[in-house]
Amino acid sequence: MIVRQRYLDRLMRFRDRDLIKVVTGVRRCGKSTLLDMAREHLRAEGVPEGRLLEFKMESMEFDGMGDYRDLYAIVRERAEGVERPYLFFDELQQVEGWERAVNSLRVDLDCDIYVTGSNAYLLSSELSTMISGRYVEVEMLPLTFAEYLDFRGAEWFPAGGPQADLVRLRDGSYGTLSAMLDQYRRYGGLPFLALSEPDAAEHRAYLKSLHDTVIVRDILERDRRRGARRLTNPDLLRRLCSFLADNVGNENSTNSIAGTIRAEGARVANETVDAYVSALCEAYLFYPVRRYDIRGRELLKTGGKHYVVDPGLRSYLQGYRDADQGRVFENIVYLQLLYDGWDVSVGKLRSGEVDFVATRGPERVYVQATEDMTDPGTMARELAPLRAVRDAYPKMVVAMRGSYPTDVDGIRILSAADFLLHRA
Repeated sequence: MIVRQRYLDRLMRFRDRDLIKVVTGVRRCGKSTLLDMAREHLRAEGVPEGRLLEFKMESMEFDGMGDYRDLYAIVRERAEGVERPYLFFDELQQVEGWERAVNSLRVDLDCDIYVTGSNAYLLSSELSTMISGRYVEVEMLPLTFAEYLDFRGAEWFPAGGPQADLVRLRDGSYGTLSAMLDQYRRYGGLPFLALSEPDAAEHRAYLKSLHDTVIVRDILERDRRRGARRLTNPDLLRRLCSFLADNVGNENSTNSIAGTIRAEGARVANETVDAYVSALCEAYLFYPVRRYDIRGRELLKTGGKHYVVDPGLRSYLQGYRDADQGRVFENIVYLQLLYDGWDVSVGKLRSGEVDFVATRGPERVYVQATEDMTDPGTMARELAPLRAVRDAYPKMVVAMRGSYPTDVDGIRILSAADFLLHRA
């Protein structure tokens, strides 16, 4: 098991606190494995095995379980006589009314609770009402580029040396960071696939399964379960998913998306498009990013962009074309900022925009992402929005390819590897 330390640290930060720890994120990003990591961490710290109570609800052990009352009774029975048990619930959505059992266990039993499950039943927008607000959410993403290298068993060399772009792989062979980044850009960072050399047929089959499962089970079934009956057209849901993937990094709105779909011959209302796009975001397939007026210092209600949760999903949806590499790289930079704990918006200026305005508490940084700016005109175009920002917060350009000065007029220039691996 390859430990994803950042998420484990976030989860353990709330250990032994009177909060239900809920792990969320897109399917197959490693949520269940994170619970395994947490149990192993507690074992290593000396917590007796008898205090680590695991409930994998897809196991035959719980086949035929009724509702939350049965779950509550089983947990109380197993926890009888155990001093402050740790309760780990995986795929908890299998139990009707599970939230009532979890809420009661938190109140009735001196315990520490950890939960994960299907996105159809564990959505950020509903957690506060389902588990009485006494929870903390740990949201997971697929692998970052650094994590992808870890899963591939790669070791890379420090920046600045003659071997700075070299990578030594698990089998003793060598490659380059730029080649590995191209793999990551094309195939993404779903943990199961990242354990071995990418295989196009395997990737296509795995992503088809993921895509279809999220569309049909996590979105359509959830809508039926809630009795909303707003989402009834799987073909429209797939078309919108493909549209958003094709337009990562492009500004869009409900009106513009609906107009494009209608131009292709579909009869669809703006309100319907808004509901379907919201559902895709709630299932963690896409992340909406609002625009921020840099001079007015306020978030804007209109416009904005969407970024896909994993570049490999975009490749699958777009037929593994290598077009628009710059926008895919912009997507990767966005995901890295998100992973690093930044709140991210798109910076609006009177003339032009800054790709990302990232804030984290009192910190702020302005970030441009570009595929290549070896052409002087391209460099001038990428630097212009940052030069137009008049405050003193740090500004940087992250370039996927090319070699550049490290500083231009106080603006840092970073290579993709230096930014994604925190080497500078």
